[in-house]
Amino acid sequence: MIKSSVILKPSTEYTLEDWMQNPPDQQEWVDGQLLEKNGMTLKHSRIQGNLYFYWRSYKHSSAQGGKVYTEVPCRTNKQGRYPDVAYLTPELETQFGNEKVLPQSFPLSAEIISPTDLAEDVITKAQEYLESGGEEVWLVFPENKWVIVVTQESRLIFISGQVVNTQKVLHGFSIAVDELLS
Repeated sequence: MIKSSVILKPSTEYTLEDWMQNPPDQQEWVDGQLLEKNGMTLKHSRIQGNLYFYWRSYKHSSAQGGKVYTEVPCRTNKQGRYPDVAYLTPELETQFGNEKVLPQSFPLSAEIISPTDLAEDVITKAQEYLESGGEEVWLVFPENKWVIVVTQESRLIFISGQVVNTQKVLHGFSIAVDELLS
């Protein structure tokens, strides 16, 4: 979730490498500064829990393996981030499963968007994930009842009354937008 952020420390005191060694809870390292993620509402938390539950249940039932996380740190090419929900494939779990911070983006990430988030920030974050090893990003807009699925090749919008599905990762997963947002 991209929230209005509070700057905590300048980069001269805390580098991206420092963040990688000991990522502070709910604080992303963005453009040389620690920014606190805040603004989680009951609705956002519920949707985050729904997505975690559905992705986790599907990866078990489909025997695809891997792990599903919430608010877990990863490094992009430029920043230290905490996607709201993320899926790590079995191959990457074997390679990086014991690290404090995933040294790349998760193959599948989701951000739950709040009404105060800026469009430019949301789009930048999705592009950042894709440029850093991510294959698919879900941008979930609870107020509009939209889910935008972004890959390198496409941007697909799913709305209330439709079924959203994964495009590249966690093959075969689908859910009604209304069920996800309920």
